[in-house]
Order: sequence, then structure tokens, then C-alpha cells
Amino acid sequence: MTTKITHPEEVDRLGFLLHDAARLMRRRFEKMAGNHGLSSAQWRLLVRVFKEEGVAQARLAELLEIEPISVSRLIDRMVEGGWIERRIDDNDRRVRQIYLTERSREIFGEMRSVAAQVFDCALQGLSPEQRRATLHGLSTICSNLSDDDAQTAPSCSEKAA
Repeated sequence: MTTKITHPEEVDRLGFLLHDAARLMRRRFEKMAGNHGLSSAQWRLLVRVFKEEGVAQARLAELLEIEPISVSRLIDRMVEGGWIERRIDDNDRRVRQIYLTERSREIFGEMRSVAAQVFDCALQGLSPEQRRATLHGLSTICSNLSDDDAQTAPSCSEKAA
């Protein structure tokens, strides 16, 4: 049986809480990582490149859900900072692939530790069971709202049935 939110204030609260939690985590990350010279947007990009080194710049825009011109500017700043480098694809000279530099490889573990500290701070006061339930709930929300296969995926109301 699926529980539905029926009160408008609960609908507003969910959206604001999700938005505020993400904003506050970004702000805390930037405060803690500020001495490294990386913004949260740059960190997100580095994580994506770390997971898929050689990723095409256009694909990064899709993965980060950022307009291609914004990703291009972000990459420009990161290239200037020595965090990443662009390389031309051997098979298609129009495609720019993104690679980590030695500088970003050296700091990656430390930055991951900062991110873990932010997450620990965010989850402070929750029992291990509550932490698992929170992560499961957020994963379910993402899955419910994901439109990766929108043409064949059941709607949220069909999933609940």
C-alpha cells in the first residue's frame, strides 16, 4: 500500500527540504574545501571524470545536467587551474575528451574525505538504520522521478499500483 501526501503543506515541505538540504551541503562543502580552490560544481565534475576518464565534454554536460556552454566555461576554469586537461578524440577531431591531471589525482582522496565529512555532518543524529532508510528513500525518489527511459517506464501512479 502506498501512502500519498494529501496536505499541500507536506508537498511544499518535501520540495523545500530536498532543495535546502542540497544547498546547505554544497555550502558546507565549499566552506570546508575552500582552501583547495575547488567549488562544489568543480568537485562534481572531477568525480564524473574520475569515474569515466576520457569522457566527452558533451557527455559531461548531460551527466551534470548543465548546459554545454556552462560546462565549457567550467572546464576552461579547471584547465586554467591545472585540474583537468582536454584532448582531441583520435577518432573524431570535433570531440573533446576530458582527463584528470596529476594535481587532481593527488588531491582526489583528500577531497573525497571532505565530502565524507560533509555527509557525516548532514547525517549526524541519525541511527545507522535511519541513515540507511534516508539513503534508500532518496534513491527511491530519484528512481521514481528518473526519466532515463521515459517512453517505457511506468508513471509514478502505475508504480504505486
